[in-house]
Amino acid sequence: MLLYRHRPVFVHGFNYQLGSLRRNLDQLKSDNVLANAVETLTAMGYRYCFSLGQDETLLSLTAKPVATVLEETKEPRALVFQHCHAESAVLPTEPGDKVGSSRNHYFAAAIMQELKLDHLPYFCSFASGCAGFLSLVITAGGLFADSEEGAIVCVMADCRPPLEPPGLPFDLLRERILGSDHSSAFLVGPARRGYQLLGANYYSTARKLVPLVEIVKRTVEMIQGLASKLGLNLADRDVAIHYPNIFPDTWKMVTRYLRIPQVEHVMDGMSERAHCGATDSVISLAKLYQGRQGRLHVVVNYGVGLHLGVCILEERDSNGVDN
Repeated sequence: MLLYRHRPVFVHGFNYQLGSLRRNLDQLKSDNVLANAVETLTAMGYRYCFSLGQDETLLSLTAKPVATVLEETKEPRALVFQHCHAESAVLPTEPGDKVGSSRNHYFAAAIMQELKLDHLPYFCSFASGCAGFLSLVITAGGLFADSEEGAIVCVMADCRPPLEPPGLPFDLLRERILGSDHSSAFLVGPARRGYQLLGANYYSTARKLVPLVEIVKRTVEMIQGLASKLGLNLADRDVAIHYPNIFPDTWKMVTRYLRIPQVEHVMDGMSERAHCGATDSVISLAKLYQGRQGRLHVVVNYGVGLHLGVCILEERDSNGVDN
């Protein structure tokens, strides 16, 4: 559990981009890229997903949101990257290349070179899966020590790994999760804009299978424990809870068990854009910001593994948040 209430950390400048090719479930079935039946995914609430177009790469998909976010900060302090798939963290190796320095063609370095940012330090991880928003916020929050330092640019990017035929399905069979190719970026820094980060609670285990009932129980306990540690009575506050576009019935149970009178249960665009990894949080936080001083936002992240994270954000002034 990490607390930031007496240390000014703010999150803002949200921007994202999805793959340009949108297909419905019947089209995905026809293209033989589904592990589940159409009926199964429909029952979960999915209709469409996005993937890279024919002339599109993860690099081109990511450059736009990063460039847009950079316009909001004059002197970024560093960049932090996160990927759900390990394959997204590196670009394809040129055939026959036996030189180590060029074979390690890191995705982060390629983006920074394209945007002329190669003078800045950068960090990268992929082991937190779809809980990447929380892992980025926690990492970025530890990279500055005083209010005079610049913001950290946080970047997330993932596409379906280009495995040999028949390839990796667009959905997860057991979990019944349909995914989209996505990229997003945002800022974490001392500038008093957007959301103030009050605290984060993060849990991980190396177990491969975790019952959904345990996820419900842990999520409720982690939110309540963090609120208690921060001295917040959620029952007396206006609260929005942001969930990823997976396990809709699981998150409904979490909201119900929290028993918050004035609460907004947020699962945004599940049918239209499926699950966009950690970018789900970026999209919903950008859309739901209202500039209502003191409104609380609880962000829930889940990554197969299990990584389960929650953070509590508080709305500040209405300047500097993009929709």
